[in-house]
Amino acid sequence: MTLTGKKALVTGGNRGIGLATVRALAEAGAEVHFTARSSANIAAAQRELGDIRATGHHANMTDRIAMTTLFEQGFDILINNAAIIGPIGRILDVSVEDWAQNIDVNLTSAFHATQLALRGMVANRSGTIVNISSGAAHRPQEGWSAYCAGKAGLAMLTRSVHMEYGNQGIRIFGFAPGVVDTDMQGAIRASGLNPVSKIPRSDLAPTHEPARVIAWLCTPAADALAGQELDIRALDLRTAVGLPPLA
Repeated sequence: MTLTGKKALVTGGNRGIGLATVRALAEAGAEVHFTARSSANIAAAQRELGDIRATGHHANMTDRIAMTTLFEQGFDILINNAAIIGPIGRILDVSVEDWAQNIDVNLTSAFHATQLALRGMVANRSGTIVNISSGAAHRPQEGWSAYCAGKAGLAMLTRSVHMEYGNQGIRIFGFAPGVVDTDMQGAIRASGLNPVSKIPRSDLAPTHEPARVIAWLCTPAADALAGQELDIRALDLRTAVGLPPLA
């Protein structure tokens, strides 16, 4: 699995699945960039990466001007990873402002990043986009109305990009990484609101597993899967990537 000569951007790449993906892409030979919401977060990520070289950019996903400037340098690979879970609460218990913020981060900002990336990719007739999806895109969870709606919209965005640009060299995938040991899962457990919050931390998957799949999707080996919503639990996918089957 080699991505030598490719330039990749991972949004929200300073921790969790994003940081593990930065590492996986860099180890595959890509020149990797990532966004984070503060310089302190970038510094912490780079300490965690050690000898792995990656360039951090202080850019809030909802800052349209900053994101437009960042994409002027062009990327061969875009990983739409940045996301928030909140507000966690039943529909009558959350504010419309918080609900709208979730949609702005999880869907609108991903659309904007995709749009910015596509301009260069279409011109080059080559490019890969991986949207980090979720089982919540297809199955509602109590207290997650915003998150479920945003991820469902992202799944449709994946299909729309494939329909409009798949014949122009653009490969796009939706990828559900499963229940992974991240800070987001900590917030979910603290809410205690639905079955996902009851999953013991010991049962959560390590971040390197979804990161390995994401890096594999960026290679030609995944060409036949372009345009699809993929799930890390699928045996065929795990076998192709070299992950053991789930118990």
